[in-house]
Amino acid sequence: MIRKYRETDIDQILEIWLSASIKAHAFVEAEFWASKVNEMRDVYIPASETFVFESDNQIAGFYSLYGNTLAAVFVSPSLQGRGVGTAMLDDAKSRRECLQLTVYRENTPSINFYKKQGFISLGEQVDEQTGHPELVMECYC
Repeated sequence: MIRKYRETDIDQILEIWLSASIKAHAFVEAEFWASKVNEMRDVYIPASETFVFESDNQIAGFYSLYGNTLAAVFVSPSLQGRGVGTAMLDDAKSRRECLQLTVYRENTPSINFYKKQGFISLGEQVDEQTGHPELVMECYC
């Protein structure tokens, strides 16, 4: 079930975000992601429209929208490959006419996932925080 985020979800969301970020972005030091947990809690999640995928009273994943930007979509690493990400992306697409996102160029599995979901690459830029190149992608829903 996908539902709107509640403040009581924050610990599970941060745990998913950190573990999935470290797994998907092995090319960035794990310490970098750990240093961003407080920003996620205090800045990014409160500023975004966040939804969670809940199953058996546990959060399996979440996504955040900031305007027409898909700012985050993360699935617990132990539950990846089971349709959670696709369900969340379908839900996000139903809430917007167009979505944009950025994804690290080295994150090939995520790029392939987004392409399969109808996203196209608009170009490339460098993430100022990590120095790694990322693709800008867009989908008309």
